[in-house]
Amino acid sequence: MSLQLGDTAPDFTLDSTAGAVRFHDYAGSHWVVFFSHPKDYTPVCTTELGAFASRKAEFDARNTKLIGLSVDSVADHRGWAKDVADVGGAEINYPLLADPDLEVAKLYGMFHPKADPKVTVRSVFVIDPQKKVRLILTYPPSAGRNVDEVLRVLDSLQLTDGRKLTTPVDWQPGDDVIIAPSVSDEDARKLYPDGWRTLKPYLRFVPAPAA
Repeated sequence: MSLQLGDTAPDFTLDSTAGAVRFHDYAGSHWVVFFSHPKDYTPVCTTELGAFASRKAEFDARNTKLIGLSVDSVADHRGWAKDVADVGGAEINYPLLADPDLEVAKLYGMFHPKADPKVTVRSVFVIDPQKKVRLILTYPPSAGRNVDEVLRVLDSLQLTDGRKLTTPVDWQPGDDVIIAPSVSDEDARKLYPDGWRTLKPYLRFVPAPAA
């Protein structure tokens, strides 16, 4: 069975462009964005790896590590990295794992043989500091990912973590947030003495707390 939200992200050790990586050790006390790529020297992947590399500082600011995976060898990864830098304007600055036997791809459900029997799909996992899976996105090989969306959901998860809050459609940092339905009006008055904006009895907006 594929991983589900709330599961503990499985540990593993694989070779990478940064040497052998034991995943849980690499993650440490950070959030992690773990993403798979179908294959080296392919056009969409080349644009994606460069985009993640050029925006790594934005993930760093969110206490978040990046790590990628593809079915090709470390030698291929290193050769391909030159193309990534040429296209994206940034050197790959996070480990890129080599998974030629699809060991981790199958462990994480990144391998969908009905989509392609030889390579991984474009998966994204956001994993919290307790090693729990908090987000799973799966794209077909033909569609590139949106780094802004990964950052947006990461911001939402970190803002609401441990708080009884949720974020509405198209939420962006600084927008109002929703009081969780599990919080009664009585309890909400203690949490938000200045009140809230009600659209429906179950849909109550308050200003986002300071991060």
